[in-house]
Amino acid sequence: MKKVKQQYSNHRHLVPLYHYLTFAAMAALVVGSVLYFFNTDSSFLLPSLIVLLVLTLISVSFHNRSFALKAQDRAIRAEENLRYFILTGQRLNQNLSLNQIIALRFASDEEFVSLVAMAVEQNLKPNEIKKLVKNWRPDYHRA
Repeated sequence: MKKVKQQYSNHRHLVPLYHYLTFAAMAALVVGSVLYFFNTDSSFLLPSLIVLLVLTLISVSFHNRSFALKAQDRAIRAEENLRYFILTGQRLNQNLSLNQIIALRFASDEEFVSLVAMAVEQNLKPNEIKKLVKNWRPDYHRA
């Protein structure tokens, strides 16, 4: 698979089967199970169990994604703290938010330290940080 040069405009990673098919299927399951629940003539046990099953699947799907992202965010924080330490001999400023640190990972080593200082001084939002990156350091492994 050929990797496209990553930059601000194309850095978000979508997995079509997950982001489109799974969410469309979950929406259809919710609608279908709720319609079945209200339109059935039989007891409420089976329709209730179907609705409960669908809600459980949705919860598991979202939690699996959030747990993976939290673990990845912790790894990014550790990596960027190490990179800053290697470049400056100091720890990253504790006033940086996790989202700012995640945005800073795209900066090349040459601009990383100055962008960290700018992010702290001006309290830049993650999108603002990404737009300031001139030499994009791609991250092809984000979940």
